[in-house]
Amino acid sequence: MDPAIRLLRELVAINSVNPTLVPGAPGEAAIAEAIAAGMTRIGLDVHRQHVAPGRPNTIGILEGRRKGRTLMFCGHVDTVGVAGMAEPFTPVERGGRLYGRGAQDMKSGVSAMICAAQKIAESGGLDAGRLIIAAVVDEEHSSIGADALVKEFPADAAVVTEPTDLEITVGHKGFAWVEVEVLGRAAHGSRPKEGEDAILRMGRVLGRLEAVDRDLQARAPHPLVGTGSLHASTIEGGRELSSYPDSARLQMERRTLPGELESQALAEVQSILDDLRREDPAFRGEARAMFSRPAYEVAADHELPVALAGVLRDAHLPVRTGGASFWTDAAVLGHAGIPSVLFGPGGAGLHSTEEYVSIGDVTTCRDVLAELARRFCASTIL
Repeated sequence: MDPAIRLLRELVAINSVNPTLVPGAPGEAAIAEAIAAGMTRIGLDVHRQHVAPGRPNTIGILEGRRKGRTLMFCGHVDTVGVAGMAEPFTPVERGGRLYGRGAQDMKSGVSAMICAAQKIAESGGLDAGRLIIAAVVDEEHSSIGADALVKEFPADAAVVTEPTDLEITVGHKGFAWVEVEVLGRAAHGSRPKEGEDAILRMGRVLGRLEAVDRDLQARAPHPLVGTGSLHASTIEGGRELSSYPDSARLQMERRTLPGELESQALAEVQSILDDLRREDPAFRGEARAMFSRPAYEVAADHELPVALAGVLRDAHLPVRTGGASFWTDAAVLGHAGIPSVLFGPGGAGLHSTEEYVSIGDVTTCRDVLAELARRFCASTIL
């Protein structure tokens, strides 16, 4: 069995569900131990960053024989939950695919980047520069792993091995979460003059938000990632059937584009609330920012995607460049001064009950990454 597929099977078999998403889940401690052992076996200098209790980043470094540039390969080892999956941690190969939770998102990319370092080490090592292999925690929630990584491990460029179907992805959307609370007045359901229905008033907010979403999606799309959008994620309010609800709370998500500020979402909601107060002085509502991450884009003619395209062409592989609708740790790296692209295996079923990766893509990704590291780290042109 190919070493990259053997490692991938080992990683899929480890439960690394993110405990912030699923309370009581084990997190990344066990998979970090397995990765550290694997990195040590192939001769990497292994470092651990203790980001949160039981949640360490695992970083392996391969030093070249002379000075050069530093390239980082980065991938997250946490996964989403497994509800509805019969055997999520039993890797199954069928029809050229490997199935299991995290097989595509993104233990395949992690396996490919570790085995790229192994391939270099076993073929005589890195001629120049430094290769950093970073297996980080918590990308599926708030990326505390990537935040910690960039504080201690600088690099001249990075490849985040998220699943891209072997496309060079040079940009992706960001997101912002906003909470809106609308107040009413509690009263018996039989006394309408005494009550104010907070849920009906929230309906006014929802109608305006829907109009904003229509406007966002009608605008000229960004050439890589399309249009911005928003959706109402969760809503709650009221106490019982025979009472006027005194409050209603909405949590929403706004997907943002490269060049848009993270504060854009809150500003859009605040404008809606201001308009509603002007129209009805009795309307009471407030909004607050919950959490956000910026979109990211690196120029398609930057040396990193150009070099990666050159490796693909030399290997007689198709060269495709594009953008992604989802958010990744590439934005953390990029905004910390490490130009980054996404490049990883293909497959399907991210976050679904049937997730798989193309086995052939995993080994192809490994080989491409190994050659990219040799070229990029030895070059002095940036």
